[in-house]
Amino acid sequence: MLFSVEHLSSYTVEAEDGNIGQVHGFLFDDNNWAIRYLVVDTGKWLPGRKVLLAPSSLGRPEGRLRILPVKLTREKVENSPDIDTDRPVSRQQESELHAYYNWASYWGGGAWEPTISPYASGIAPRAGEIGEPEGVEKGDEGNPHLRSTREVIGYRIHAEDGAIGHSDDFVVNIDDWIIRYLVVDIGKWLSGRKVIIPPEWVTEIRWDGSEILVDVTKEEVRKSPEFDPAAPVNREYEVQLYDFYGRPAYWL
Repeated sequence: MLFSVEHLSSYTVEAEDGNIGQVHGFLFDDNNWAIRYLVVDTGKWLPGRKVLLAPSSLGRPEGRLRILPVKLTREKVENSPDIDTDRPVSRQQESELHAYYNWASYWGGGAWEPTISPYASGIAPRAGEIGEPEGVEKGDEGNPHLRSTREVIGYRIHAEDGAIGHSDDFVVNIDDWIIRYLVVDIGKWLSGRKVIIPPEWVTEIRWDGSEILVDVTKEEVRKSPEFDPAAPVNREYEVQLYDFYGRPAYWL
């Protein structure tokens, strides 16, 4: 099932024995667009603190109640390693977090890996990246492949032949917690329109310049199936989208 990250940001996060806060955002892996952590703003419960939770601890969102359940107790979350989520998260901090919760380490091949190509971000993985990323040792300032969805909102999007707008949202599949689409606001170019583009079509991300390059043309975007942010992205719409661009679908 596909959910808007912006929509999920209105959800309350519920532990097995009570409220622990609200969805603040997500950290994703820029190699394969997999969600690695939910960022929870604990609000008045743990003032000034945000906590990270792996997808394996999350239940299915309850849309009617706007609740995202987690398979943990409040006490377990409260006693978790305190990580400053406003700074880059280091691999050492991740290791401590995974050890505390007994989560499998995604970087060591102990957990599931998504089906999107590691080249989907336009950044080829370097030698040794299946384990510890090259040049990232314990105690380093941060894991360079963890990116915040909140950070990437607003990045300029460039087609092969020019700018088309900016990133406005993400659409994530909660069955495997992979980002399946970027939502692009092209309102300044085509008034009032938004489109979605799969991350497989991203050729490059320029983090320093806050830009994302995609291998589609402006004409293709202009004629692409209309996207309604208020309507769910279902398989019928996805088939229409991939057929229009003549690209292979991720589910085939």
